[in-house]
Amino acid sequence: MSYHRHLRIALLSDTHGVLDGRVAAVIEGSDWIVHAGDIGNAEVLHQLARLGDKLVAVRGNNDTPSHWPQQDHAILTALPHERSIALPGGELLVLHGHRINPAAQRHSRLRERYPAARAVVYGHSHRLVEDIEQGPWVLNPGAAGRARTHGGPSCLILQVKAGQWHVEHHRFVPKSVTTRSTRKR
Repeated sequence: MSYHRHLRIALLSDTHGVLDGRVAAVIEGSDWIVHAGDIGNAEVLHQLARLGDKLVAVRGNNDTPSHWPQQDHAILTALPHERSIALPGGELLVLHGHRINPAAQRHSRLRERYPAARAVVYGHSHRLVEDIEQGPWVLNPGAAGRARTHGGPSCLILQVKAGQWHVEHHRFVPKSVTTRSTRKR
């Protein structure tokens, strides 16, 4: 991999079986698509694999046989609980984050546990977070599906060029629920 090549890495999490189409449109064409757990089923992984060059995914606390369709269990058991990706300028560490507690200390504990990483990507909270004031960066892309999106489905795009890293966040307005009212005449 050329050190000067521009890389576009899509970061997402917590699809819970449904990839929001607007997130899919943003991440399409990425060099890497990274899913930080609570995937939901193999179909989400197949969709992601069609959208980018390389796919990395880890298991979340809901990525268990009881939550996945039976036909997807072989794919599920092959998923690791964490992954490391060597990129120009540093290591990107990916995990779901549900095992790092208490939640109020999650960022400091991630930094203590992975001090050599340039950035740690996690999911679980469904909350979009860019904690980049100190190293390693701690990034949570929020929920890229429909479940508990806390302001709308979201993802992060990590731009890497010549070892320099830049994070863009993308959040979409939640799809409104249409209700019908019936008037009596």
